[in-house]
Amino acid sequence: MGWPVFGETTEFLKQGPNFMKNQRARYGSFFKSHILGCPTIVSMDPEINRYILMNEAKGLVPGYPQSMLDILGKCNIAAVHGSTHKYMRGALLALISPTMIRDQLLPKIDEFMRSHLSSWDNQIINIQEKTKEMALLSSLKQIAGIESSSISQPFMTEFFKLVLGTLSLPIDLPGTNYRRGFQARKNIVSMLRQLIDARKASQETHQDMLGCLMRSDENRYQLTDEEIIDQIITLLYSGYETVSTTSMMAVKYLHDHPRVLQELRKEHLDIRKRKRPEDPIGWNDIKSMKFTRAVIYETSRLATIVNGVLRKTTKDMELNGFVIPEGWRIYVYTREINYDPFLYPDPFTFNPWRWMDKSLDSQSYFFIFGGGSRQCPGKELGIAEISTFLHYLVTRYRWKEIGGDRLMKFPRVEAPNGLHIRVSSY
Repeated sequence: MGWPVFGETTEFLKQGPNFMKNQRARYGSFFKSHILGCPTIVSMDPEINRYILMNEAKGLVPGYPQSMLDILGKCNIAAVHGSTHKYMRGALLALISPTMIRDQLLPKIDEFMRSHLSSWDNQIINIQEKTKEMALLSSLKQIAGIESSSISQPFMTEFFKLVLGTLSLPIDLPGTNYRRGFQARKNIVSMLRQLIDARKASQETHQDMLGCLMRSDENRYQLTDEEIIDQIITLLYSGYETVSTTSMMAVKYLHDHPRVLQELRKEHLDIRKRKRPEDPIGWNDIKSMKFTRAVIYETSRLATIVNGVLRKTTKDMELNGFVIPEGWRIYVYTREINYDPFLYPDPFTFNPWRWMDKSLDSQSYFFIFGGGSRQCPGKELGIAEISTFLHYLVTRYRWKEIGGDRLMKFPRVEAPNGLHIRVSSY
């Protein structure tokens, strides 16, 4: 189990997938460790993983690290379980349902992407920075509509600190990522509280997510201000890294695979042909983007944007022939499934066509968006955002990588010095 307190956290964060593979070679697909401050069972077995995800009620609840719970808030959907989870998930799903996406969110996304990508011609762009800004500011616009532009810069600064704090050892000392993240949470909470108070005072109705959360009359979910704030932080956090990293990696993979780019561009130019230049992308357009969806799935699979999910035991329980003590975490590690040659022939090849057969994403091993009663509620919204981004990117521009930028795969996919591309008009 490694060192006291630190356990094997350092090896896990530094070597990630290799640490996992070495442990698996020594101990099999089901082994114990001590990571991020807690004794942890790591499960790399697809059958057991499926069982864990599908059986939340049998004594397993979310087991995210303490740092994440402290910083995302105790009403955050990943922290609650049982009837509270049903209620919070219901409130969240009402905000991001297909109807909401079609009528309220997509017009905001379209308007945002158009302007975010308006002045890239003949520029050298750090696509990592741009997709991070895009993911956060696009969400902020959907949440706070018109007011989002006035708070976006200070909000962004704090938000990036908050994200770093969520994957850290919960050691509350000056200068630690944990302390900075926790402080950033406080600043974000006060910004959101000011926004809520201002809206209460003006009594105007707003057509955005915050407006929906605050309208108690037509919302069967009555949330307190504190719950509303935690919901918003959760929405921003969960849609941020996934959308930004998938967008960045899609730009990279499309650059490296001209045939895929050509096919994708054809799909988007066909959609543009049916519209006037100023016409926005609508819900039916998004639904018709079959190849785009395949590119997004394949990017998520090959880059493994999400490595797995965490649960914890609420009582001693037997699993796979072992008794796991109460309060231990279980890391459902789904990364390796993405590279299983039986499921995905030629697993290290970027091949979106493998998803064009509809049956793939309904398979029992399809864990890209999690599974069970906690499957990603924002799946369709995230896909709509990335699709709209790709639409304006490929119909307006071509791009070349400047080269020499390093990519890290773990614990988060990132380019430590940025990923730079030279953009010219299409």
